[in-house]
Amino acid sequence: MASLTKAAEPEAAVSQDIGSKVDIAIAGGGMAGLTLAWALLQARPTLRIAVIEQQAAVERSVSFDSRSIALAAASVQQLQAWQLWPELGTKACAIRHIHVSDRGHFGKCYLQADQFGLTEFGAVLEVEHLGQLLQQRLRTVPKQQLLMLQPEQIASLHQHKEQVELQLASGKALSARLLVVCEGGLSPTRQLAGFALSSEHYEQTAVIANLALAEPHQGRAYERFTADGPIALLPLPDKRYSLVWTTSPAQAISLMQLSDDEFTAAAQQAFGYRAGVFTKSGARACYPLTLRRSDSPVRHRIALLGNSLHSLHPIAGQGFNLALRDIAALVQLVQMAQQTPTAMGDYAMLRQYQLVREADMQQVMTLTDGLVRLFSNRSRLVALGRNLGLLGMLLCDDLQQPLARQAMGYSAMQRMQAQLKEYSNDAAL
Repeated sequence: MASLTKAAEPEAAVSQDIGSKVDIAIAGGGMAGLTLAWALLQARPTLRIAVIEQQAAVERSVSFDSRSIALAAASVQQLQAWQLWPELGTKACAIRHIHVSDRGHFGKCYLQADQFGLTEFGAVLEVEHLGQLLQQRLRTVPKQQLLMLQPEQIASLHQHKEQVELQLASGKALSARLLVVCEGGLSPTRQLAGFALSSEHYEQTAVIANLALAEPHQGRAYERFTADGPIALLPLPDKRYSLVWTTSPAQAISLMQLSDDEFTAAAQQAFGYRAGVFTKSGARACYPLTLRRSDSPVRHRIALLGNSLHSLHPIAGQGFNLALRDIAALVQLVQMAQQTPTAMGDYAMLRQYQLVREADMQQVMTLTDGLVRLFSNRSRLVALGRNLGLLGMLLCDDLQQPLARQAMGYSAMQRMQAQLKEYSNDAAL
């Protein structure tokens, strides 16, 4: 486990030119950054928060694009707690069935929510709906509580005993008791703060598009493993699927060059007719897949979350669910710090964030990375082993339970809540 250095650099005289002082500065105004800002203001309305976003407001659609996210049931529950789900739920599609298969082999596994006494495992939401709602909500927050700085970027930062001093690209200065970095996988602020980053390229590319169906999908989600990578179909409203087609970089280039009709036909051929007949495809996007991880979630007065902390393979749809747990943990620790104002962003608070998030992050990264390597292995012996495992889950309810709980996200959320409760009790002694 990476260590959190308790001692900061020697205290220097703080510049008298600091234009604003806030409790928390958030570097990054994308999906994770705005969700964090809203959740913090829900938990502690008296906080003064600054969001520093590189893109201008008119360009924000780059961050909130046409991608979709699979939200575990525990994540939906968290969005409900933050008063976001009433509006989002009307635009989301419930996942009621999960089908996992290995193309060209006998292994298959089917999970149905009603087997576990549930109505759904989670829901699929197009990212743009979350972005639009967060922007609408945050526009109503008074400026004395929320300072939106965009287009803006942190040019330099200096950590002092009780605050972080930020020099912005515009020449403005800002000080915060806590800086939270959630700018994405290639975060410049993370680099400025001295975090080391490990990266491993999967030599795979994800091609993303929405597909229209001839018949309703009944809330079925599919994950089909192939030798080149998994193909996922996530149910969307209005007889549509969100397609995440993981393949080789060369094939991804070829797929991006096809006409819409040609791409629809290629997707049908690759997936077969188990999920129905694809009638049309929408705009496509693609991005290379890389496993990234920071050496630590924290430095003195600085915390990372979301893709700035961990960038995962999209297999099993764990990325944003992991980020929501980052946010939930940090928000709860900020709430605890309310009892002791000087605790905001201090060593004890960030040490606890580190302990809680590293365990969850390591488990999810091990799971997703292991699945990629297991199902991308062309060995017949490995294929036999993994297909026996899928067949075992199909035939045995007890073997399905761990997979179902992972899909719903409850196990990870409950472990985190237990750790935070223990920390709260210890702090109260």
